[in-house]
Amino acid sequence: QVQLVESGGGLVQAGGSLRLSCTASGRTFSIGQMGWFRQAPGKEREFVATILWNAGNTYYTDSVKGRFAISRDTAKTTVYLRMNGLKPEDTALYYCAAGRSTQALGVTTLYDDWGQGTQVTVSL
Repeated sequence: QVQLVESGGGLVQAGGSLRLSCTASGRTFSIGQMGWFRQAPGKEREFVATILWNAGNTYYTDSVKGRFAISRDTAKTTVYLRMNGLKPEDTALYYCAAGRSTQALGVTTLYDDWGQGTQVTVSL
């Protein structure tokens, strides 16, 4: 099992930036990919971005392409999500997830461990 701790959420005005961090501990040798999902009130959890842990390949949902960037520091077993040009519709609870699979399909079932979430609120 992998334990995940997120940080970096907060309140920001539209057009602003935030960087989320997620540090993994435990059975980190089993990580195939790490990703970010988000869930707004009354909506389903949706895929944001993922990174293959060894290869570094990245994948994004269309709505964040060009604004968000996912990266990782393998020595620190930490994944980051840099968010620029934030919009009110980006407001959500952001979850970090780790999976043994390297299939970058952006589906929740491919991730085995989840963090508690960090809130991102974007105001007008």
